[in-house]
Amino acid sequence: MPGVIFDLDGVLIDSEELQYKAYRAVLREFDIDVGREEYAREWIAGGRGPEYAVARYGLPISPAELRARKNPVYHRILQDEIRLMPSVLPTLERLSAHFPLAVATNSNTADVGYVMQRFQLLRFFRAVITREAYSGAKPEPDAFLTAARALGFPPGECVVIEDAQKGVIAAHRAGARCIAVPHGFTAANDFSLADLVIGSLEELTVALVGDVLARPAR
Repeated sequence: MPGVIFDLDGVLIDSEELQYKAYRAVLREFDIDVGREEYAREWIAGGRGPEYAVARYGLPISPAELRARKNPVYHRILQDEIRLMPSVLPTLERLSAHFPLAVATNSNTADVGYVMQRFQLLRFFRAVITREAYSGAKPEPDAFLTAARALGFPPGECVVIEDAQKGVIAAHRAGARCIAVPHGFTAANDFSLADLVIGSLEELTVALVGDVLARPAR
């Protein structure tokens, strides 16, 4: 019986547009307007958007401060506009009956806690790993290594569900299997390290998880 580890943003909640809106709002204070393709490439695929923005535009703040300024803006937007990705609830119902589940996300505890409470998702998960619980953000493997330990499984006995290139790389570095579920912001990402790419969570069945785990490691 494997563990299944879900990313949050772009997998369980439809939040990438909201993250983009929050960063745009903060960067406009410096007369910078980041385009969608630029954001998708540097923030979502690469996972180093603040570092990129500080270097590219010569911002007078650090990447950490840029993230810190974005967080309260995003949290306000999240409360007003957040919604689940399609098929989340039936997928979690289906899988949680057979596998222990975890969430491993780059999002902070306040945002994740709000989402879990708003949609009553906590009942599905044995572990919820937020950004404060590990050292290196995705594409580093720390989030998934921490989640695997919390579930009590070696990473090689876990299947990660991700939507973005940085998350797929993190899963691969952790030694876990990975199923990618792209969306509009991540359709052009490189998913060559994923074990499988599917069109939506509706396709994520118990049998499919078992099939991916049975495949030779990449």
